[in-house]
Amino acid sequence: MRGLFACVLLVTGTIAGSSAFAQSSGTGPAGGPAKCDNPNALGVARTVEIDTTGGPGFGFEHFKQHDFLRNNEVLLTFDDGPWTTTPAVLKALADQCVKATFFVIGKHSTYYPEILKQVAAAGHTIGTHTWGHVDLTKKGMTVEHAKEEIEKGISAASLSLGAPVAPFFRFVSLKHPPELVTYLGERNIAIFSTDMDSFDFKARKPEQVVNAVMNKLKKHGKGIVLMHDFQHATAEGLPDLLAQLKAGGYKVVHMRAKGTVKTIAQYDEMLKKEAKLPTLDQRPTANVVRDVE
Repeated sequence: MRGLFACVLLVTGTIAGSSAFAQSSGTGPAGGPAKCDNPNALGVARTVEIDTTGGPGFGFEHFKQHDFLRNNEVLLTFDDGPWTTTPAVLKALADQCVKATFFVIGKHSTYYPEILKQVAAAGHTIGTHTWGHVDLTKKGMTVEHAKEEIEKGISAASLSLGAPVAPFFRFVSLKHPPELVTYLGERNIAIFSTDMDSFDFKARKPEQVVNAVMNKLKKHGKGIVLMHDFQHATAEGLPDLLAQLKAGGYKVVHMRAKGTVKTIAQYDEMLKKEAKLPTLDQRPTANVVRDVE
C-alpha cells in the first residue's frame, strides 16, 4: 500500500515563508510566525507538514488512513482558482489571519498568474486540480491523456507562479481512478479528498455556503472543508463563515508540504508550444483599441 510509505509530521505553530518557493510549497527559507494585526482574529492554531512520499491520501470521504485533525479543528481548502473572485477570498482570510490550501486549475493559472502570485505571497499553500478541470473518469479518457491533464496542470501552475508548487493534488469531482492513484503515488504527490463538501457551486446566496459548512462541522466536529474560490457566493460569504468558526470555538489548521513537486520537461514544452504566438505589433492595448462612442 502506498500509504505505508507515507508519514505525516505535525508541527505546532504558524510558519510563514520568506519567498514564493516557501509560500507555495511550504519548504525553503522560513521566518518566524506571521504577524497578525488583528488581536481578535481567528488565526491559525497550528501548522502541519505533510511528507508526500508514496502519495498518501487525505479526506475521509475516500481515504481513512491518516486522521491528523483534532476535535474542533478545520482545514480550509479552495478549488478552481485563480479567478477574479480569488482576491476577495484572500482578503477575508487575511483579515482573520487565516491560511488555506488552494488547488488551482492549470488554465486558470495561465489566465491570472498575478492572482496566483498573490495567493503565494499571502503565505497560502498551492496544490493543483488538473489542467482543464476534466473528469479523469469520463468515457474515452485514456491513462496517457489523464496523466497529461495532471502534469500540464502542475507545469502551468509552476510556470505561472515562477516557483515550484506543493505536491498536493485533488481530482475533479473527487473521482479517483485506481491507475491514477498509483501514478500519483509513484510521483510522490499526496491526494486530497474532503471530509465535508460545501457544495458551494450549487449555492446562490452566501448564507447557503456558510450554513452548509457550519451544519456539517456541528455534525462531524472537525474536518477538511472543500470550497471554491471560483464561486461568488463563497467569496462573499467567507467573512461570515470565519466569524462563525471563531464564535463556535473552531481552530484552523494550515497545511504545507515537506517538499515540492518537480515538473516534467515534456509537459513544460507542451505548454510552450500551445501558447499563442505573438504578432509583429507589440503596442499596449490602450494604443490599439479606443472608445469612439
